[in-house]
Amino acid sequence: MTAEITVLSPHDGTSVGTLPCASEDDVRGAVAAARAASRAWARTSPEERGTILRTAADALAEHAEELAALNTQETGKLPDEARGGVEAGVGTLRQYAELGPVHRGHSLRGSALAGDWTVAEPRGVVAAVTPWNDPVAVAAGLLGAALVTGNTVVHKPSERCPHTGARLGEVLSAALPRDVLITVTGGPDTGRALTRLPDLDVVAHVGSSATGEAIARAAVETGVHVIRENGGNDPLVIDDDVDPSWAAEQAAIGAFTNAGQICTSVERIYVHRGIAEPFLEALAGQARSRNTDGSLAPLVDHRMREEVHRHVTEALDRGATALEGARIPDGAGSSYPATVLRDCTDDMLVMSEETFGPVAPVLVVESFDEGLRRAAEDRYGLAATVLTGRISHAQQAIAELEVGTVKVNNVFGGAPGGAAQPRRASGDGFGYGPELLDEMTQVKVVHVEMPPV
Repeated sequence: MTAEITVLSPHDGTSVGTLPCASEDDVRGAVAAARAASRAWARTSPEERGTILRTAADALAEHAEELAALNTQETGKLPDEARGGVEAGVGTLRQYAELGPVHRGHSLRGSALAGDWTVAEPRGVVAAVTPWNDPVAVAAGLLGAALVTGNTVVHKPSERCPHTGARLGEVLSAALPRDVLITVTGGPDTGRALTRLPDLDVVAHVGSSATGEAIARAAVETGVHVIRENGGNDPLVIDDDVDPSWAAEQAAIGAFTNAGQICTSVERIYVHRGIAEPFLEALAGQARSRNTDGSLAPLVDHRMREEVHRHVTEALDRGATALEGARIPDGAGSSYPATVLRDCTDDMLVMSEETFGPVAPVLVVESFDEGLRRAAEDRYGLAATVLTGRISHAQQAIAELEVGTVKVNNVFGGAPGGAAQPRRASGDGFGYGPELLDEMTQVKVVHVEMPPV
């Protein structure tokens, strides 16, 4: 009997739909088909691949409302944010359509009568395993970079949004040659079957650290190249010279956007005692506003809500105080309130692990140095933010925080086309930006000279 995935709406618990899970044989067949298509696709000129990818981006734009609606139904993402995610995916595909044809090698200095240069070649077949929290935008990055550099792709979207992933695959693959992009749906068993196959060249994974670490261990035996952006426990360090109301706005944006279900959400807050009380009061007000105005999305499912509430309950049992939220609401669906906790300690789960919900745990520190030290003591290394008006403190944070991205005075700041390398439990390799083209290719060195006459 074929296994199936049934998705329930995070809004009201009703059924969104059911899809079959790809079996091990299905996965092997998909990889074999992608391998068979890879030679011709690799030999397609970069300019033509860019043109084809641009056509795929246009097709995605035409189906933006449909995909956004599916995303909202499956993950609970608010309609405007779901639409924004699809639009970001369209922009990413168009960006890679432009960058791919100008992705170039380097000339090397040698003899005057010889030529030396490098050539970037596609790696082959890429397995892309993508998450549910921004399924179109994240997938578009990995798929776009892989395809435009001449790789074929087997894409496994999250089991929490299989309809969105499957439809995305249909829309994009219609613009591509046969079997250049193949989508397989399924749960963890399907993901394991795919990522452990030896006939892959790259596994690109965005998701939990536990899954990413399992993929990395399997890669030791298969020899595939692994790119992974995994969990984060991103700190926010707040100096005593900033406006506490503005700091609270930044903290709320970082902790509550998409119900805290962003890999770079603010997960733990260290605020200087000098502004702690007005900051906490303002942050509780920010949470209260979101809990009453309908601007907070539900969590993706009941399993996620139970895990978030477990972290919150453990903190309360160990001495934290809830200034807002911290209760599972009545009714259907998987909503959870924006929650502010004070009197937290570093050993509580809300501070030591990725909670991945709308929870803002706060620890009051005596100095910026103390906040920075506590922020740095963590097994993750995705991103961090500091709010300060002192350039010396900003420079200190940039030097001492061992993370892929340090943001100063904007929790979600960043220029277009940026890229970052996560550290430790947060992953490895460039997962987006122009540098992702380097990850999806391998370099060949060429040396040419004349024979003796």
